[in-house]
Amino acid sequence: MIRCLAVDDEAPALLILADYISQLPFLELIGTTTNPIEALTMVQQGQVDLVFLDIQMPKLTGLQFLKLAGNKCKVVLTTAYPEYALEGYENDVVDYLLKPISFERFFKAAQKALALLPGATPPAPMAAPAPTAAPVIAAAPPAAGHMFVKGESKNKFLRVNYADILYIEGLSNYVSIHLPAQRVVTYQTLKELAETLPQPPFLRVHKSFIVSLDKIRMVDGNTIYILDKEIPVSDTYREQLYKLIREQ
Repeated sequence: MIRCLAVDDEAPALLILADYISQLPFLELIGTTTNPIEALTMVQQGQVDLVFLDIQMPKLTGLQFLKLAGNKCKVVLTTAYPEYALEGYENDVVDYLLKPISFERFFKAAQKALALLPGATPPAPMAAPAPTAAPVIAAAPPAAGHMFVKGESKNKFLRVNYADILYIEGLSNYVSIHLPAQRVVTYQTLKELAETLPQPPFLRVHKSFIVSLDKIRMVDGNTIYILDKEIPVSDTYREQLYKLIREQ
């Protein structure tokens, strides 16, 4: 297990990193922090093998952190600014991730770290989640069409087919689009995305969630079940949800 620490002055970015780390069996999250000085103390005490480190932070920048930490741990830099890439590699970092960070790109960086650490062994291939055998509660037709969302680099855009979307989760200025075998993270608010999606089958059910009605396998009170995910339904959206269900 690689002991990981995520350091970023933006809480939504830490949530995404913590989620990605939890999905890889060879990574162990020992903590997240918005305080780089606290993180540096943990590194100097030998508690950390790998740090996912933001560059632009108050009090102590990521590049200053690198110089103070020395060779006590491996570092993957994370930032929204590509101009720091060269300086990062000059400081012998494992990888350089440009925000918003996709899970696929994160996985590649984690594999690099695994290969560099003592006693490392390559990770087993990750299988896509098995489809559920439970019946779908709503029979809304799959949405035709697609959208393009901004990827982790300035000129990269990812195509997402509407029919593949299970649900969408909002995290401050980030949106996490959950697909059967991956998730796509992009800089956008949930409100902005909700205004562009076809309705139905897409429906906002909570301040933090949009669901695809044709992917729901069960609704129980104020909880929606999509695969093994439990999604809350807020009072604001509950009446509209049940109205659409009864019309199917």
